[in-house]
Amino acid sequence: MRITILTLSAMAVAGSAHAAVVTQWTFESQTTAPSTGSGSASLVGGTSATFATGFAGSGTFAWNTTNYAAQGTGDRTRGAQFLASTAGYENITLTWNERHSNTSANTVAVQVTTDGTNWTEVQVFTFTPAATGTGDTWYQRSVSLSAAVADSAGFGFRGFGFRVLAAFDPTAGQYLASRSTSSYGTASTIRFDDVTISGDAIVVPAPGAVALLGVAGLVGSRRRR
Repeated sequence: MRITILTLSAMAVAGSAHAAVVTQWTFESQTTAPSTGSGSASLVGGTSATFATGFAGSGTFAWNTTNYAAQGTGDRTRGAQFLASTAGYENITLTWNERHSNTSANTVAVQVTTDGTNWTEVQVFTFTPAATGTGDTWYQRSVSLSAAVADSAGFGFRGFGFRVLAAFDPTAGQYLASRSTSSYGTASTIRFDDVTISGDAIVVPAPGAVALLGVAGLVGSRRRR
């Protein structure tokens, strides 16, 4: 009997958690409002944006950003930013599709915040430009974050946000065009689609489950005497 009670109590307390979409932007309605969940998308550092053809197979529209910094200036100052609340979630993962035009920077830096003021760089994506296949190309990006951003209560208090910024090539120390036969330009574009913040729901044991665990422990203790 003791084993049965312990097994049932463990099942009741542990519960189950599965990765779920917290907030997502598909841009299908040609708006920066999320298609799932709540949050905001905005431009950083003076970029501008329109809506253009989306990632193949995922829909019609994407968010097309442009007006990037001049060559040799503004490293990690221009791009796109996404804010949401991860309250009740842990093991946060960011995924999105990103299209680089031929003249866009070949490198982007990903930064996150949990207070809306301080940003921490968590990932740099770069590639070696080639004559074909690297510019006018979609890239599928993914970043897994630690529990440090879990359970944020809402932007402005303990909210969560991330931004993707055009960056200097790590080796060249300046912007490199995404196609080797092109030159970097301020009118270049970086397009975003299916931007998704997901995580595992934090399972809080029900009061009855906690009580059951206490009973199981008491029974086990008495049987050992």
